[in-house]
Amino acid sequence: MSTTFTIDTSTSRATPTPAPMKRLTIPAIQARKGGEPIVMLTAYTARMAQLLDPHCDVLLVGDSLGQVIYGLPSTLAVTLDAMCAHGAAVVRGSYHSVVLVDLPFGSYEASPEQAFASAARVMAETGAAGVKLEGGAAMAATVAFLSQRGIPVCGHVGLTPQAVNALGGYGARGRSAAEAAKIEADARAIADAGAFALVVEGVLEPVAQAITAAVACPVIGIGAAAACDGQVLVTEDMLGLFERTPRFVKTYDDLAGRISAAVATYAEEVRARTFPGDDQVYRAKA
Repeated sequence: MSTTFTIDTSTSRATPTPAPMKRLTIPAIQARKGGEPIVMLTAYTARMAQLLDPHCDVLLVGDSLGQVIYGLPSTLAVTLDAMCAHGAAVVRGSYHSVVLVDLPFGSYEASPEQAFASAARVMAETGAAGVKLEGGAAMAATVAFLSQRGIPVCGHVGLTPQAVNALGGYGARGRSAAEAAKIEADARAIADAGAFALVVEGVLEPVAQAITAAVACPVIGIGAAAACDGQVLVTEDMLGLFERTPRFVKTYDDLAGRISAAVATYAEEVRARTFPGDDQVYRAKA
């Protein structure tokens, strides 16, 4: 069920006061399997979280911040420190959505114990509701280890950006029968291990449909299928902040163009000395 609420930002832009508000929970997201689609977007800052929160069920602090925020060529160089800092900001800026934080490359693959240490730090330092990690059947034991110790885990199969070097690029997965079968087996393994939800990225539509029908947890698609239990996109992609986006992205605005036009107007006014004007300068009181 959708929730409508208002936020009073008159006292503090950084910490808005909900009026009234109750944050969604992991069980509430799990219960959406086969029901109302889950709305999920990425967020990396408190202000963006404030803007997205009224409309979303889940905010993902994705390691995609490496490219979006820091201009890195991939997600591989993102650190646990960065994920904790941005995760805490998003939690502070939201009151409605479940907040999930990606475990970055190298912070969880070595062992379930390493994954627990990283996830526990994320949960403690950010206040997030859970973590997301990439990988298929090889990560099932880790998902079970975390889930059994009270850390909600969202899985991620199909196109897994942290494995871009092994995959050979960002192309769609599941084009061969063998690859499709492996992705479906990976999804089942992660779901059976206790993941409360599963992101399926960059796969052929029939593969996403089969996974959604096969697993008990909600499946959130990105470049997958409308039949999934929800959808996620990188917010900056769908808002049109980048000229180039993946094929599966629909751009809902042209913020890059609008920002450029606004800055051009500002530059013109500065050079013409029409800004600041009377409304923007301080004058002595009469």
